[in-house]
Amino acid sequence: MEKTKVPIVTNDINRLFLKNIFHPSDFTENSEIAFAHALKIALAAKANLNLFHVHQQRDEEEWTEFPGVRNLLVRWKILPEGSSREEVKKLELGIRKIQSFKHDPVASIVNYLEKHETDLIVLATHQQKGIDRWLHQAVAEPVARGAGQMTLFIPQGKKEFVSLKDGEMSLQRILIPVDQQPSPQAAIDAASGLVHLFNGHGTELTIVHAGSHNTLASYHYSKGHDWKWETLVSTGSVVEQILKIAEDRSPDLIVMATQGHHGFLDALRGSTTERVLREAPCPVLAVLAGK
Repeated sequence: MEKTKVPIVTNDINRLFLKNIFHPSDFTENSEIAFAHALKIALAAKANLNLFHVHQQRDEEEWTEFPGVRNLLVRWKILPEGSSREEVKKLELGIRKIQSFKHDPVASIVNYLEKHETDLIVLATHQQKGIDRWLHQAVAEPVARGAGQMTLFIPQGKKEFVSLKDGEMSLQRILIPVDQQPSPQAAIDAASGLVHLFNGHGTELTIVHAGSHNTLASYHYSKGHDWKWETLVSTGSVVEQILKIAEDRSPDLIVMATQGHHGFLDALRGSTTERVLREAPCPVLAVLAGK
């Protein structure tokens, strides 16, 4: 495996500005862990966290199924026991709980995203079944219109970078697979912006390219704190190389740029990102290139 120098290094720190984060609260058994990720990111970004829950029948008691924001903040020792809603507001964290009564959960979420601006979606997913639910062609275009530019997939039973137990972060190793198309810059910016959001120190960011130095697209990255950047160039199957390096490096997150005519779902369907997502050992952040 060859190593090559990153073409351009800047002193500008990429910042990630998130205003609205969206999390469907009950798509999979892994929803609680995905909720922890959504809440932690919303806290750091001082963003609005919109929790969405779908019921097939109207039952007022089902409101209790929403994740307990205050309970989790108390468990993480961010708030003291017995804190009120006003204490949550002091954290500059906006919480909105939305429930919908539909037989089709995906259709309900599509409808919401069409009407509300969203910067980041956090999804719990089963790697073999849950992804297909999102890639159904009937929902691709409307979801993409409402999805902003990023979706964080939290695969069931795999490594996570936010602890549900205590809220601790583990974002020390990030893989960024790149190609000539789509442009890798959006993924590189998103990765460094996320690390900066959490004031990361000593984070290792590895750019991976399956090809040659001649096929490696130009890009730049931010020289932040004591971050460690590395670029790996190798030959062979793109997906196999990404997964092999992921196995060797045990990353906390994989960040990939994806591109399509109608947005991130159109881009995911049949793409390298989708194939990596199905076997990734950790969360995957899909970033729509060119936005």
